[in-house]
Amino acid sequence: MATFSLKELPYSSDSLAPVISKETLEYHHGKHLLTYVNNLNGLIAGSEFEQKSLEYLIKNSDGAVFNNAAQVFNHVFYFEQFGKQTEIKGDLANLIEAKWGSTDKFKTEFCAAGASLFGSGWVWLATDKNGNIEIVKSQNAECPLKFGYIPLLTFDVWEHAYYIDYRNRRADYLAALWNILDWQVIENRFSAIVHK
Repeated sequence: MATFSLKELPYSSDSLAPVISKETLEYHHGKHLLTYVNNLNGLIAGSEFEQKSLEYLIKNSDGAVFNNAAQVFNHVFYFEQFGKQTEIKGDLANLIEAKWGSTDKFKTEFCAAGASLFGSGWVWLATDKNGNIEIVKSQNAECPLKFGYIPLLTFDVWEHAYYIDYRNRRADYLAALWNILDWQVIENRFSAIVHK
């Protein structure tokens, strides 16, 4: 019996267009993420990891198990933050403005970090164990959880996330994602950490 299943999108497959097209979303979610889910289930079947959480697998495994577990987590985390565009506000907005000077400056630095990442990977807004917020870049399947960070926001910079819509224009893709980002989701993630 499969331990993990493909989590449904919280919006229709055409609702993020033109920022993310229906075709991209159907490939990215319905094929790439599904492959990671199926691979992970096959790898952990009958093993010590079979009944463990994704977070446990990310922190305690390596090799193929880690790669597929992290990619399942990373992708679900990525897809869940989109939908309706909302403005950033509240405590997280105050922290971002205190660290970067303004939300716009934060967005510029975040996009620059994603655009400069060589090859495939992810760019994150994450908190460290002391509650400091940082922009973190990770290669391939790497996830901030592995290094003691708690992620709040991520943009996927693997080519399969944007090539159908943007070809090699990664910077344009990154800049466009703000137009579909639901900051309330990010604020809820932050609040869950603060009130833990």
